[in-house]
Amino acid sequence: MTDTSEQPVAVVTGAGSGIGRAMAEGFARAGHRVVVADIDADRAHRIATEIGEHALAVAADISDAEAVDRLVELTLHAYGRIDVLCNNAGIMDSMALPADTSVEQWNRVIDINLTGTFLLTKAVLPHMLERGKGAIVNTASEAGIRGGAAGIAYTASKHGVIGITRNVAWAHAGDGIRCNAILPGPTMTGIAPDFDPAGVARLRPIIELNQQRLATPEQMAAVAVFLASDAASFVNGAIVPVDAGWSAG
Repeated sequence: MTDTSEQPVAVVTGAGSGIGRAMAEGFARAGHRVVVADIDADRAHRIATEIGEHALAVAADISDAEAVDRLVELTLHAYGRIDVLCNNAGIMDSMALPADTSVEQWNRVIDINLTGTFLLTKAVLPHMLERGKGAIVNTASEAGIRGGAAGIAYTASKHGVIGITRNVAWAHAGDGIRCNAILPGPTMTGIAPDFDPAGVARLRPIIELNQQRLATPEQMAAVAVFLASDAASFVNGAIVPVDAGWSAG
């Protein structure tokens, strides 16, 4: 039997589809044992089964602190370590204009995109600090550096994810822990909900700047795998656009 105790472990949230699925598969190819975390248990189990014996499926609502603690506990019980955390799970808003955004939508987007990222980071950090090593990769967005790429809830949440990234990087720069973020441009995923026509009309000019080119989830995942690797050992606090140059304009 092969000893896998020294094989690194990557936890990927939102791994049941889209960019998260590509990340889970990418880390597996890079030699990691992978925790496929998703709110949809069936999707998580399907992807873990496709990856193979070194993948663990965990159903978790990352906006729930108890569910997050359970995810971390199950990972440590199964694998004994956490080397990489990819805070990837997220939802889009409807791109409604600020006054048309419901409190319910605001709370749901902030709870998942921002609070979920905080909860996972908070839960995993003690284990990384104990080992003196760890890499966190957050999925932010072009909306995290722009005011016109999404609705107010999604925009605020992704600006917040960038803030979390920079704060963790600064706070733990001397502890062997790195925290970076990717900013996906338009990508072929299933995240889009029903959009608000008035909001889309107002946001259309900036959205259309790069809509002629759609990335694949694998292109996003490749950057995340790199940022978590030893090849990026001196990269910390970086906010990396993966957008074919959209943010350069």
